[in-house]
Amino acid sequence: MTAAKLSGQDSLKCRRTLTVAGKSYDYFSLMELAKAGFPNVAKLPFSMKVLLENLLRYEDGRSVKVDDVKAVANWSPSAGVAASEIAYRPARVLMQDFTGVPAVVDLAAMRDAMVALGGDPEKINPLSPVDLVIDHSVMVEAAGGKDSFDKNVKIEFERNQERYTFLRWGQTAFNNFRVVPPGTGICHQVNLEYLAQVAWTGVDADGKTLVYPDTLVGTDSHTTMVNGMAVLGWGVGGIEAEAAMSAASRPRPRCSASRSRC
Repeated sequence: MTAAKLSGQDSLKCRRTLTVAGKSYDYFSLMELAKAGFPNVAKLPFSMKVLLENLLRYEDGRSVKVDDVKAVANWSPSAGVAASEIAYRPARVLMQDFTGVPAVVDLAAMRDAMVALGGDPEKINPLSPVDLVIDHSVMVEAAGGKDSFDKNVKIEFERNQERYTFLRWGQTAFNNFRVVPPGTGICHQVNLEYLAQVAWTGVDADGKTLVYPDTLVGTDSHTTMVNGMAVLGWGVGGIEAEAAMSAASRPRPRCSASRSRC
């Protein structure tokens, strides 16, 4: 899955290139930012450094301005409530089926509207990569037996056949959208063990490979479990996650620079 836009205009000249195993990767260097007159960068908490890189990477003079970068680069825990916010864009979005199904319904409705307007419905896709883990439909009907798991999964499929068929259609119909099938595991476990990558790569508009930190917003309350492996994750509501999914070109959600949280 790929993001709609990976980088901005780099007014502060922090973009650098590293070579690993003969392949070149571009990245946004906080060390170069520190050399440019922001020595406080080295003292920032790790989470703030990740958010600062996010701003450097998406700085475009409109949604993220140089002043936004400077505000985080000069952040101090003793400054109190900050006057500015962080226009943070997650690398990906995590959903479970309870909130994910309405999001897919909204995408389908947008495609219908595009058809009604005479446009191309194939242009309607999540702008941020989305993983939907089916785990909130689980109900325990059998327990204590060797075949309990198989029985529960079978009943789950029977009860949710229509919903699962719809989600399967969504996975094949939309770009940047994957569904983790029932019986795989609970949402935050799957996120921690299979979905989190720590570092992401993608090809930007110039055809160059960019490497950047793995961050996400998720509609599961335990999304933050990935923080322990250096992946910033925030648990948010369905509306916030859908905004991040469908508005990657705008700063959604915004975070408080004073508390480093969404």
